[in-house]
Amino acid sequence: MDIIAKEKDTLVFVEVKTRTSMAFGPPQLAVTPFKQRQLSKVALHFLKEKKLEDIKARFDVVAILLPPEKEKIELIRNAFDLQYP
Repeated sequence: MDIIAKEKDTLVFVEVKTRTSMAFGPPQLAVTPFKQRQLSKVALHFLKEKKLEDIKARFDVVAILLPPEKEKIELIRNAFDLQYP
């Protein structure tokens, strides 16, 4: 989990992935189902610790592609749903 932000009444958990090549696909592909489960566990723990279980939350991914490929930054809102253990 790279960033925890708030947008209006929603808590936003953000994972940032960076690549310098498309050889293994776009950066967002690195947020695998296994990684989504890990991020979900962290988010659930955070919400419980801060007593925020009733707040709306979502998961975004920021995918960054750096040179030598063409530089690109993409925000993927609601990239995946909360994965319960």
